Amino acid sequence: MSILLNRPSAASPIPLAALDLPKPYLLFLGDAADTTFLKTGLGLRDWAPDLCIAEHKCAGAAATLELPVMPPRAAYAAGARALVLSAASIGGAIRESWIPYLVEALAAGLDIISGAHDRLADNGRLRQAAEAHGRRLIDVRTPPPGLPIASGRRRSGKRLLTVGTDCALGKKYTALALAEAFRARGLDADFRATGQTGIMIAGRGIPIDAVVSDFVAGAAEMLSPDADRAHWDVIEGQGSLFHPSYAGVSLGLLHGSQPDVLILCHAHGRDRIVGLPDYPLPSIGRAIEVTVQQAQLTNPAVRCAGVSLNTAGLSADEAERAIAALARDWGLPVADPMRGGPAFDRLVEACLL
Repeated sequence: MSILLNRPSAASPIPLAALDLPKPYLLFLGDAADTTFLKTGLGLRDWAPDLCIAEHKCAGAAATLELPVMPPRAAYAAGARALVLSAASIGGAIRESWIPYLVEALAAGLDIISGAHDRLADNGRLRQAAEAHGRRLIDVRTPPPGLPIASGRRRSGKRLLTVGTDCALGKKYTALALAEAFRARGLDADFRATGQTGIMIAGRGIPIDAVVSDFVAGAAEMLSPDADRAHWDVIEGQGSLFHPSYAGVSLGLLHGSQPDVLILCHAHGRDRIVGLPDYPLPSIGRAIEVTVQQAQLTNPAVRCAGVSLNTAGLSADEAERAIAALARDWGLPVADPMRGGPAFDRLVEACLL
């Protein structure tokens, strides 16, 4: 107990420093068979394309981000200064089969950036190669020191949090798109990253799923501190309250963020938790009801402004019909932020009411 009492309070937040990441990047796709496990690569390609020189992968791997293909030495000659682990494995591990490719990148003059749970320097071969070639091993999924416990104190400024019916359905993309749309309307808005890919895009943030559970809500308070009354923090959600594996992370982030506005993210056609088919997804109404109820602990005035619907894989006409049907069924603005258009404009306006 004394350890907790001696922690700093989020009422006096520690400044969140920007990361010193070598840029631009060669994206390493590992041995991924398709883009399902390339969330980091997809996020960087779609939201920081100017930082992505090329892609590189294990021999025989089928996945591609449709970037130029270059080995490390060619990528270095083209301007790349770091190789980014862009594939995710179950449990956040760095696969042993990747190590020769990473050693090759170090020898070519590239630093390595990883968002995995495994630490790069814990691998003896990587550590020795980095030392031999004078290169850096950078683990993005490392929380800053001295994270506070949550105070629950209301903070000035406005906050929006993306939440989901499941994992991996667009919470990061939705938050990035909304922050961009707010700024396009002349508002002061920041995207607040809570996952490794978002941190690489924004250059700062806190990897919430790597924070000790007692400090998750405090980390969220630190991530979105007091601000001007008109300022918006658009916070990247993590996990789902309805996911048996990750609900704890989602709840701590929800309480610490103290959102004024929630956007519920959902994937069209998905009816089961990915990887856990015994668990059905909640209805849109149930998801909103439960999430708002839980969020009211730290912000009784919280509201859900609408739904972000991931329509990847649908044609433009199919997506328009799916969006219209969901909006009609639940009486809320619904849009796919990646498609934009009038539906997305309505969703943005509903956030700003």
